[in-house]
Amino acid sequence: MNDDTGRGFPAHDASGGPTVSKAAAGAILTIDLGAIRENYRRLKTRLNGVRCAGVLKADGYGLGAAQVAAALAKEGCDIFFVALPGEGVALRKVIGPGPDIFVLNGLPPGSEPEAVAAGLCPVINSAMQLKAWAETARGMGRSLPAAIQVDSGMARLGMAPAEVEAVVGEAGAFDGIDIRFVMSHLARADEPQQAANEAQRGEFERLRKMLPAAPASLANSSGIFLGPAYHYDLARPGAALHGVNPTPNEPNPMLPVIRLEAKVAQTRQVSAGAGIGYGHTHHADEVLRLATISLGYGDGWHRRAASAAWFEGVRLPFIGRVSMDSIILDISALAAGRLSEGDLVELIGPSQSVDDAAGHAGTIGYEILTSLGARFHRSYIGG
Repeated sequence: MNDDTGRGFPAHDASGGPTVSKAAAGAILTIDLGAIRENYRRLKTRLNGVRCAGVLKADGYGLGAAQVAAALAKEGCDIFFVALPGEGVALRKVIGPGPDIFVLNGLPPGSEPEAVAAGLCPVINSAMQLKAWAETARGMGRSLPAAIQVDSGMARLGMAPAEVEAVVGEAGAFDGIDIRFVMSHLARADEPQQAANEAQRGEFERLRKMLPAAPASLANSSGIFLGPAYHYDLARPGAALHGVNPTPNEPNPMLPVIRLEAKVAQTRQVSAGAGIGYGHTHHADEVLRLATISLGYGDGWHRRAASAAWFEGVRLPFIGRVSMDSIILDISALAAGRLSEGDLVELIGPSQSVDDAAGHAGTIGYEILTSLGARFHRSYIGG
């Protein structure tokens, strides 16, 4: 039998990837598509009529681009951004021919025919990419859509100022290119007091005026919260849609999207002096009751994360090292027998947000989401 009802071997999710039954899985990842839809509505309200895309890099920040795209489409989202052509091809297969799909990293040399076949729009980041796309258009005898990205001060992707100046001086450089957007990306949008934001906006204004007239796009998730001057014609939120706080050090204006729960694999009692976990990095200073859960760094839970799980609101600290497939919890705060094999403890949820978990790991919520592994049973709700 091949389903995810707990009766057999792993089935496949809507995007074609493997999943595992709830009964067989060591941990459960619940993804609230209704929360994603509400987050989109909240961002649209803040944008006050400006178009809002959905950024679905890294398989929808690890949560399933196919499922997230379908949820956003129900809210009227008809433009998506991915990082790589392969992501765009996969997304096109599940969302059909209607919505626009832009490829943020542009097209590697030689991949242009595949992009055309899938109806993808490259984000052109260099003169070389521009030339290759224009040659593809000429070879097909028709114009092809694209966005032009300029580097306004992040030094990551996009045409540098000198490259923009050189390209606009070339006769026919944009022939055959249907420029849908001129865009750039903010480096410090999550730090609203930083002068770098306004400096980038000013440079973006200067560079885009050199290029053929087209709608403009600058704001990422945090950029939306910098105000209307950054909104232009299209905003490109990603992390905020998926529940990551776009305004660090302030209350999260977004709804949480995920809940991660791990199953208890075993419980035990140890005596004072017992060594616990790899390397015996912890020794019990008294009698302790412990639980081992089926989740570890093989599932994307960072080994360096000193954190805790929760059960019915009670904090259960990690004790010893995080292993590949398991973590040991100190459950002494619970009444004896209260936690049993097969019970679920919360890792991310009401007691600990994805941003809280990131803080414990010394990273950001983006990395927590995109690290979540393939061994979970994934449950989609609210779609």
